[in-house]
Amino acid sequence: MTTYIRLLDDKTINKIAAGEVVERPASVIKELVENSIDALSSSITIEIKDGGKKYIRVTDNGTGINKDDIELAFLRHSTSKINNIDDLQNVMTLGFRGEALASISSVSQLELITKTKSDMSGSQLVINGGIIKEKNEVGCPDGTTLIVKNLFYNVPVRQKFLKSNNVESSYIGDIIYKLALSNPQISFKYIKDNKMILKTPGKGNLISTSYSLFGKEFVDSMFELKYSSKGLSIEGLICKPSFTRGNRGYQHIFVNGRYIKDEGISRVIEKVYKSLIPINRYPVFILFIKLSSNDLDVNVHPTKTEVRFSNRDYIESNVFTCVKNLLTTNNLIPEVILESEPKLNNKTNNNNIEEQVTIDIIDSPNKIKNSSNIINESQLEKNNNWNKTNNNIREKRLIDELAVYRKGKDQNAVSIKDINENIKVIDFNVKETKEADSYLDKGKDVEDISNKNVIFPELNIIGKLFETYILCEDKKSKDFYIIDQHAAHERIMYEKIKSQLESDNVYVQELMSPEVIDLTHNEINLIKENYDVFDKLGFKIEEFGSNSIIIRSVPMVFGEPNSKQLFLDILDNLQDDITNNYELRLDKVMKMACTNAIKAGYNIHTIEINKLIEDLKLCNEAFTCPHGRPVIIKMSKYELERKFKRT
Repeated sequence: MTTYIRLLDDKTINKIAAGEVVERPASVIKELVENSIDALSSSITIEIKDGGKKYIRVTDNGTGINKDDIELAFLRHSTSKINNIDDLQNVMTLGFRGEALASISSVSQLELITKTKSDMSGSQLVINGGIIKEKNEVGCPDGTTLIVKNLFYNVPVRQKFLKSNNVESSYIGDIIYKLALSNPQISFKYIKDNKMILKTPGKGNLISTSYSLFGKEFVDSMFELKYSSKGLSIEGLICKPSFTRGNRGYQHIFVNGRYIKDEGISRVIEKVYKSLIPINRYPVFILFIKLSSNDLDVNVHPTKTEVRFSNRDYIESNVFTCVKNLLTTNNLIPEVILESEPKLNNKTNNNNIEEQVTIDIIDSPNKIKNSSNIINESQLEKNNNWNKTNNNIREKRLIDELAVYRKGKDQNAVSIKDINENIKVIDFNVKETKEADSYLDKGKDVEDISNKNVIFPELNIIGKLFETYILCEDKKSKDFYIIDQHAAHERIMYEKIKSQLESDNVYVQELMSPEVIDLTHNEINLIKENYDVFDKLGFKIEEFGSNSIIIRSVPMVFGEPNSKQLFLDILDNLQDDITNNYELRLDKVMKMACTNAIKAGYNIHTIEINKLIEDLKLCNEAFTCPHGRPVIIKMSKYELERKFKRT
């Protein structure tokens, strides 16, 4: 059979090209807003409906498009940004390929309204599926408005793979946040389903823009960075070591105003923070790198989020140096902030939260400052009583978890008073059971106990090591055991909350002072997507203003966590696997939340150790933590004596 090579028609070519440029509504908004930025706009409004699938509008006050060039703008590879191949070496605009408008118009119903300053009237162009339907002269302000309706209406296979409205809105919000950060001189307005989501001031100040996007706590937790070297400038905001997140989603890198993904630069910054922040935590930063366009290749990928540096080592070494210098020359002692209980009434704005009270722990532990007034004595007494209550139950952390004695689904909330009144001291002595000598070979020095059907050994506690490991001796065989206190407590917490979830009877602790958390629009969307997960786990959450939530209760099984940090860590983990089904997300959250178990280096007391071991015996899978790490290992007396050459 003979095959013939043929040229594809323009309609087919445009649809194929659209697959590279237009993946989802967020891709459309990225391309249109970048065009508005390149048109020297000082104000850009983005409006969407139904996650951008049905309606997108981008309006700017930029230079507009000349009447004679309007139809030309929708042809493939038509652009005002470059003239020839040599110009690719000096690209300073965000767009330059000339594919976006052609691709978007080929898979949507598009309307363009534009006017330049020199024109007396504007122009309107209507295109459906790449075919021009109308062209009219209209009255309109200077600038350009592009309306995109029914994205992928003529490519149903692409339409079918779009996610829910909330998920698509999250992608859009992420794009808008990045574009707003990289262009603080532009005022951005974002409207979703007729509701104003964000507005930036457009004053050219990164701090004020960050404040409008992320809130006061974010700005207060950042250092301002300014650095220059030969042919290189580095500016931005970088976090104090006390302000970290559970993933890299809050790391923003911009090169010559273009957002990029660069693992190398992220790793360099993380290296500086390595000894300053906990394991599995990531620094937050907004980094602007400016260098000559000759030292940069942006023509790598259609999304333009990947670039190549002509001298990567030079860039990375200077990033390391400037971040290192900044952290070593600033006071890294964290400041303690006490927030009084918010006044919760029918209003929904953050003005209802009482003034923050700052304790200066450097000058004097009793020195209390307030921006407007001094806190009253009754509030101090309330805070002191709360701290005393927490201190009283600190040493009984593990015991408190089993002190939940109320039965019935209508009595899930348990007060601290109830717990303290019903604490039962566990007898240090444990009963002997059958010998555990047979379930491990003696051919290895140290072995995991990994078979859940094995009978848990009866142990005498003989001490602690590094405030991390519990040292025990088998009462019968005299074998030596080491228990990882963190892994053991993780397993106990995981099985307790799993059992409570299965019985639909999660015990919750009402917070005496509900926690108010400022979030981004994307995080609010993520919470809405996973509200059932949080609710089932025992987190009682309400919206509190446009971009804030308030936590009223937390699951009892997690002991005394930092409610805010625990919640944010769960949110960060869900963000990594937003496409997982409900059960997988729930299990992931349970495992993640259990990392708030007692940590290595936490000094637990004998009564807690005994309770830990007793609880561990009740677990279905007592010998590994929920993440698969060993909880307990054994060294037989025989192998120990061999090490000392006694046998």
